[in-house]
Amino acid sequence: MMTTLSSYVRRGRHTLGRLWLDPRIRSALRWGGWFLAGLAFSAASLRHSSMPLAMSLVLALTGWPAFWATLGGVAGYLWFWQAYGLQGAAWMALGLTVTLCLGQGKLVRQQVLLLPAAASLIVAATGLAFQFWELDSVRLGVYLLRILLGAGAVLVFRAAREHRDPVTDWLLCGLGILALAQIEPLGLCLGFVSAGAVGTVGAFPAAALAGLALDLALVTPVPMTAVLCLLYILRLVPWANPWVVRLAPGAVFVTVCALTGIWDLWPLPALILGGVLGRFLPQQQKIANRRGRTGVAQVRLELAAGVLAEAERQLLEVPEVPIDEGAIISRCAERACGGCPCRKNCRDRDAVAAMDPKMLHRTVLTPGDLGVSCRKNGRVLYELHRSQEQLRAIRGSRERQTECRTAVVQQYQFLSAYLQELSDSLSRRERDQGSVYQVRVSVFANRPAADNGDRCLRFAGPEGQYFVILCDGMGTGLGAVDEARTAGKMLQDLLRAGFPAEHALQSLNSLCALRGRAGAVTVDLAQIKLDTGRVTLYKWGAAPSYLLTETGAEKLGAGSPPPGLSVEASCRTTRLLLRPEQTLALLSDGVAGADLLRRWDPAEETAGELVTRLLERQKGSDDATVALVTVHTA
Repeated sequence: MMTTLSSYVRRGRHTLGRLWLDPRIRSALRWGGWFLAGLAFSAASLRHSSMPLAMSLVLALTGWPAFWATLGGVAGYLWFWQAYGLQGAAWMALGLTVTLCLGQGKLVRQQVLLLPAAASLIVAATGLAFQFWELDSVRLGVYLLRILLGAGAVLVFRAAREHRDPVTDWLLCGLGILALAQIEPLGLCLGFVSAGAVGTVGAFPAAALAGLALDLALVTPVPMTAVLCLLYILRLVPWANPWVVRLAPGAVFVTVCALTGIWDLWPLPALILGGVLGRFLPQQQKIANRRGRTGVAQVRLELAAGVLAEAERQLLEVPEVPIDEGAIISRCAERACGGCPCRKNCRDRDAVAAMDPKMLHRTVLTPGDLGVSCRKNGRVLYELHRSQEQLRAIRGSRERQTECRTAVVQQYQFLSAYLQELSDSLSRRERDQGSVYQVRVSVFANRPAADNGDRCLRFAGPEGQYFVILCDGMGTGLGAVDEARTAGKMLQDLLRAGFPAEHALQSLNSLCALRGRAGAVTVDLAQIKLDTGRVTLYKWGAAPSYLLTETGAEKLGAGSPPPGLSVEASCRTTRLLLRPEQTLALLSDGVAGADLLRRWDPAEETAGELVTRLLERQKGSDDATVALVTVHTA
């Protein structure tokens, strides 16, 4: 019986693993998550009035996540608020429209307050319209609070997507509990469960904001801000039994009820459950203290980051001077008529000088296009063709200058963010986690390293990171070897210095674009966190990778253009969790036979045997390299 049961369990795990490898199922799970997020935030309430948090979430997203969050928000407003949810549905529709029109492009990145202003305008306009149609009767204070909360939530959600810091996490926690306070499956309020967990493991600002959110939601007359603040103070006592802190939310809640004389005990089970669940959550970050020379260094780094950010802003505000096409036409007429033997008694000279500058944009010019009856129209056509070439040269030079200025702006931006990160990291040393995993990299190639245009680098980075870089120089021979070596060395130096991976890759892209070396190299970069095993896979022109698991091979990433085509291009990113029993395979462009990987059966051969058989099948003269990355406990 035990053998049969274990067989069923093993078969079930194998089936679930196969399903998890299906990209359609994973996409459905992600979209379902955004749908539930929109649904949850639509329940947010202040003074029993709906709030536009779901719309703010949509404005911070783009593409399919924004669409599914909009569907969840519309369903939530109509479900939680019934007839009063029509205004929320209008918020979601207008928010999605703005998101699809603006997205997260260059304009939105440069104008940080553009989306918050759009949120304020949507809430204000719909509020006035529904008041006029007598479909809403909120007071002026709630109306203004909606506007401010809609704009502020956009900033919080965007900050949470772009970078994580303690303050953003605290604000996001408060907004989440404000929404969950209205959701009660099976009579258990999720807001109180979350508040109990935050009170047992969170920082003091997070606990205070959680309590404030519950008080503003008016779900209980008991002052929850006082409960969670007292709970945090109780945590400072060095209890011998850690379970005292886990059960403390219920005890503190009852104590506050006794002190205030307000006996509303229905949140008690949810608070106790949240305290128990908090045992499995990590401690929240605290704001770093600035002391002594470390504080002085932080201030200097922040000042330098501010100067670079100001230089970036000023470069972005430089206006683009338009090309004076009228002057080009005048110069064309001067050249055409200046050496003409008929210029002294020509009656069409002024007409030639007054030609329409739009003729410079025509691909084919004929004498009938001139609009003048010049006897020497051949000279005019010849000079017009020369002027068109001059205009194209000026435009090419302008585009080149724009690319150079964009590259400089990017470097100012990257250096500013890098210095700010250095400033923040000076006091994070006490929070550094030890390495849980070690990384092992095995490289297989079809030719010796000295003649191979594929360069694989692996090295440890700062703050518990490990990097694996696979650079593929286009073509074969010494040129490809040199390109791969140069690109890999540049990325290695930047990453070892603590430069963020996105910025390092963008710097390489700008360098390739300005050198005119578009497509000279492709980059596959795996960034591994040694404390969690989480991997961020950056691909720029590289071939798809594969995650080899006990259930088969999963394709990661897709083909993309190589770096250097444009300074504003970006790489593609994939995130995954690499477990000790799994292997990440990075492949260069020269490796063919993806069908062999898809048909791989881990029960018949190991990953190393698979790669060896794969390289034996390679035909042609292109370089082929495979890097197998695994982790194991330290």
